[in-house]
Amino acid sequence: MTLRANWSYPTTIKFGAGRVTELAEHCRAAGIARPLLVTDKALASLPIAAQALDILDASGLGRAVFSEVDPNPHEGNMEAGIAAYKAGGHDGVICFGGGSALDLGKMIALMAGQTVSVWDLEDIGDWWTRADAGKIAPIIAVPTTAGTGSEVGRAGVLTNSATHKKKIIFHPKLMPAVTVCDPELTVGMPKVITAGTGMDAFAHCLEAFCSPHYHPMSQGIALEGLRLVNEYLPRAYATPDDIEARANMMSAAAMGAVAFQKGLGAIHSLSHPVGAVYGTHHGTTNAVVMPMVLDFNRPAIEDRLARAADYLGIKGGFDGFRARVIELRSELAIPQNLTRLGVQSERLDELTEMALEDPSCGGNPVEMTRENTRALFESCM
Repeated sequence: MTLRANWSYPTTIKFGAGRVTELAEHCRAAGIARPLLVTDKALASLPIAAQALDILDASGLGRAVFSEVDPNPHEGNMEAGIAAYKAGGHDGVICFGGGSALDLGKMIALMAGQTVSVWDLEDIGDWWTRADAGKIAPIIAVPTTAGTGSEVGRAGVLTNSATHKKKIIFHPKLMPAVTVCDPELTVGMPKVITAGTGMDAFAHCLEAFCSPHYHPMSQGIALEGLRLVNEYLPRAYATPDDIEARANMMSAAAMGAVAFQKGLGAIHSLSHPVGAVYGTHHGTTNAVVMPMVLDFNRPAIEDRLARAADYLGIKGGFDGFRARVIELRSELAIPQNLTRLGVQSERLDELTEMALEDPSCGGNPVEMTRENTRALFESCM
């Protein structure tokens, strides 16, 4: 089977090895003549970023790049990016990299022409209508990891550096006009990033599958996404140049982001504050707390996960599924608990309050309270 296709769900997706070479034509199709390529500091110095800039330059689109992107990007990164965007007279953004670069690139495209604060556009009710939609720059997304799925989403995550809280910023026009999914770009990922981003995709699919909300389409996508990660993430981790594994992980990442419109849950509501306070890698943090959240939610999800286990070819129902999660974490060298990530017990009360404020907790199948969330954090230590 050739792993190459053009999709139009939920946006235009050009999927296949080597398709980054089409970047300039997709910019032109989106009406972008002077793109700003937004990536992170590490990627900016790698050959894949130079290749993308060479492609743009050869087509007369320049080679402008902004790379002041922290692992958990904040409004300071955004403001510096907007300054670079305006100084260069740019008319569109290419989000090139992992979730951090994708999210920050979206924020630059959103806010470069706005007069309202970015915090006024948090994903609450109809707050997105406060933005001037006509001033949002067109976006091209080129993921170089297989995890967040931000390349097919209408939101970005931005950390408030004053409060250390992660906020989801939403607008329908944050959906990229075109997404280029080239699995060859993920081959050079460090193994720790392959593991963390891959488990982020697994967490998206798992929480969407377990969410109590009604969304049969997302339910089906989440289940197949779980299967792809379970089968192909160990292969991508063990053999980095396995293009079939890389391609299926890139698909699973996009699937997870599509599926989680059904809801996320305690995995994310715990990992968001931990990442904001301690600067931990988001997907890795998700993987650390995953078994404990499964135990927490067991009364509500046992039968559902037994069905998922059957589909994934895992014996033993819920217990077999949980054991497979533990096995995956071991195979991928994921830390066993939050203490290993540097989380301190004296800050659990603060983290608990932040978790309860996180919008993800609303999709958890077991209601999260101050008492049981604090106890859940303790079980993760």
